[in-house]
Amino acid sequence: MRVTAASGYPLFGVFWTLLWLALWIMWLFLVVRIVIDLFRSDDLSGWAKAAWLIFILVLPLIGVVVYLIVRGEGIWNREAEHARKSDRAFQDYVRQTAGPTSTADELSKLAALRDQGVLSEEEFAQQKTKLLG
Repeated sequence: MRVTAASGYPLFGVFWTLLWLALWIMWLFLVVRIVIDLFRSDDLSGWAKAAWLIFILVLPLIGVVVYLIVRGEGIWNREAEHARKSDRAFQDYVRQTAGPTSTADELSKLAALRDQGVLSEEEFAQQKTKLLG
């Protein structure tokens, strides 16, 4: 007795098709991830990026394997650096849009500038009066 799906397609064929579909999707994710890493990389020139991209497009399996061997260690380092830059940019944006800081924060900044010698006592007093007045 043979088990088949409703359309006459063997059940093993369904599993086999789903396996190949899953592998194909994973392959596409890998290639897209490599291309993103390639163009995000700052240590390669434009010509080197173009050469890697052509290599990956012309000989996909060999190109991806060679890329992972040659540049695979740095993929996560570049990803982490990109995440840090994005986080810093977001934090700067939040600070800029959050509005002015409190008077106490401004006074402590002024005191620090005075202690560093950037501001004189007179300048410190003027700025303090402006903040408190």
